[in-house]
Amino acid sequence: MARSGLSAKLPLPDRERLRQIFGWLAPGQSLISGQALWGNARFTVDEFLQLQHLTAPYCDQCALPFDRLEDAGQICAACAAEHPGWSKARSAFVYDDTTSQMVLGLKRSGKRAGLRVLGRYMTDAAREILDTADVLIPVPVHYRRLAVRGFNQAGWLAEAISDQTGIPVHHQLLARVKATPSQGHLTSRQRRKNVAGAFRLTEKGRNKLTARRLVLVDDVYTTGATLNACARALHKAKPANLDVVTLARVVAPRNPLI
Repeated sequence: MARSGLSAKLPLPDRERLRQIFGWLAPGQSLISGQALWGNARFTVDEFLQLQHLTAPYCDQCALPFDRLEDAGQICAACAAEHPGWSKARSAFVYDDTTSQMVLGLKRSGKRAGLRVLGRYMTDAAREILDTADVLIPVPVHYRRLAVRGFNQAGWLAEAISDQTGIPVHHQLLARVKATPSQGHLTSRQRRKNVAGAFRLTEKGRNKLTARRLVLVDDVYTTGATLNACARALHKAKPANLDVVTLARVVAPRNPLI
């Protein structure tokens, strides 16, 4: 499995490096409440107990949990009716009131200090996918939003997974060419319309991703509209396979009308 030449590794944040060396001296910080914690701790005991890890049984394609025991490899009714643009999706956590604080701290405030921990959880949740992957592709942000915000949280998460696995990340093969409004209050159908044509495979991507096993990385899987829009662009390179890994997943049943 080829690893070299696809991406240069980004260094860990200086604060995270210092915590690795002097963790017993410097307090950490909760990824949920922000309170100071000793060593490299990222959750209080109560916060850790509130985390909902997304574990089987779930749909093999979209990771939607089943409400009853199912054999491995089964897919939900929504995926059977309309297959998503990837083979398998995996997420570390259920997106709820607890994990939303963690996601929003990363997405809106740019809190990078806990990326190593988040990368470890995502890697553990998606081990079967990552063991055969060739390259990680973070969902890109539009250049205007990147200029204002200064970072892409999906890129940070992809780099955190890369630190755990050695799989290279490439940030320049998929581009967001359409600046779309926030999707926070849109229905599933509106989300699909909002991101239609928003992503484009670059010429470099067409050359580098053919016959490769790709993993698309994002922070939250909500309805799958953004991920599907990215997948449609990536499939133009004719990859050998495409999978999805996210930090969290909304688990409400998918309904095209809401």
